[in-house]
Amino acid sequence: MLIPVTHENMQGRRWPVVTLAIILLNVVFFLGTHWSLQDDVRQIGTVKVHILVFAASHPNLQMTPEAKRLVDNFERDHPKTFEQLTSQNRPVEDAWDAQMRMLDPDNAQEVMNDLCAQYAQLQKSSILERFAFIPSQPHAFAYLTANFLHGGWLHLIFNMWFLWLAGTILEDTWGRVLYPIFYLGAGALALLFHAMMYPNSIIPTLGASGAVAGLMGAFLVRFPKTKIQMWWILFLLFKFRVYKFRAPAYALLPLWVGIEFLSGAFLGGSSGVAHWAHVGGFLFGAGIAMILRMTGIEQKADQAIEAKVSWTADPRIVQATDALGQNQPDAAIPPLKNLISEQPDSIAAHDLLAKAYGKKQDIPAYLDEMAALCRLHVNHREMDTALQDYEDFTRAGGQKLHKAIWMELCRHLEREKNWDRAAREYEKLAKAYPLDRLSVPALVSAARLQHKQLFNSTEALRLYREAEASPAPHLDTDSSAIRAALQHLERTLVPQVSQQ
Repeated sequence: MLIPVTHENMQGRRWPVVTLAIILLNVVFFLGTHWSLQDDVRQIGTVKVHILVFAASHPNLQMTPEAKRLVDNFERDHPKTFEQLTSQNRPVEDAWDAQMRMLDPDNAQEVMNDLCAQYAQLQKSSILERFAFIPSQPHAFAYLTANFLHGGWLHLIFNMWFLWLAGTILEDTWGRVLYPIFYLGAGALALLFHAMMYPNSIIPTLGASGAVAGLMGAFLVRFPKTKIQMWWILFLLFKFRVYKFRAPAYALLPLWVGIEFLSGAFLGGSSGVAHWAHVGGFLFGAGIAMILRMTGIEQKADQAIEAKVSWTADPRIVQATDALGQNQPDAAIPPLKNLISEQPDSIAAHDLLAKAYGKKQDIPAYLDEMAALCRLHVNHREMDTALQDYEDFTRAGGQKLHKAIWMELCRHLEREKNWDRAAREYEKLAKAYPLDRLSVPALVSAARLQHKQLFNSTEALRLYREAEASPAPHLDTDSSAIRAALQHLERTLVPQVSQQ
């Protein structure tokens, strides 16, 4: 299972009040309708099945227009299934169906009238019939209300989490007027696209996933290079392991919508998921995002937001942000340096300065800023972000991070049970600072992980020997631990090797 956890643009200029309000509305509507929806699914589903079965068995009966539309749409959408319903040898659906097979044909119209009356009553009272989106009989307000209904806890939680990840940054970009209009429009267009693909479907569609897919399409257009933190969860033999990695939006989101497209093409509606609604919402979101940017509407919205929030931000940050937005890194650097001289721990200033040096291809200066960012994030205990800083630092050619910060990253990797990576980083740290007191415990930690967690006794023996021979000062506790570990490994490993 792949789950997005966060991304590098989560920090906005203002609180995402619209996104929070949308999430709250979804939760409130879910709590108010969830248990009623379960009854609705059972009751309306049973009546619909009975009408379809009875109409197939008695094709000449009179029905209300609503019931006739239900039967006609089902027959058009599922001709083979409907043909099977007409067979006298088909399996019995339920006890009612078994009873109806013994019915006097003269009483059939009366039974159908009763079914139509039940159906009409449920259409007036059922939440599904009134507020969910049914492609074969769409109500105008269902294009809105269906986006705030959910069928279960997981359906709600995953939709709201994706909404939070994509929505906060788009709200910060487009503002509190344009953003909700876009969101509601994406939800409506997603349902319309779904109806175009399944015009005769009688299955209710609900959930915010179409609107959220629109946000994901817009996210791809606006922030294609933004790196998304992913968790890959594997369940193996009643245990699960979590692998963490980062990938840019341009790699992940097209893959997701491609899977949705293929699922819609090959599975159709049999999967119980509105795949085409996801595809339609995604395409709408990407297209509108392009239009907003090309027409300058987004820029005007951004300027309006800046006018409201700039009084809370340091003007040098605003000046540098504008300069970088216009691809003028040289103009961004002086105000940022000035701010850092006054506030050396300003994460925002160091982050923008790193981006400016990156645009200039000034690699030494970029590495200095990434090292500073890593230090600040470690100090704030934002360890995942600090680890990403370190990875950017090494990808740009950085070799040697500050020893204390590096050690904290190693310990974080070990706490996260990333044993192999932690062992490699401990060893790299020791080799980068061979004469420093910290190099010995780093080698010991690498050896311990190789032995206890990775079960590589040969590597552990090599590392313990390097630690023992290290010219760096040894603490008494380290020396004792090294001697004990060496004696144990040499007793168990060396004889085994000699016998082979």
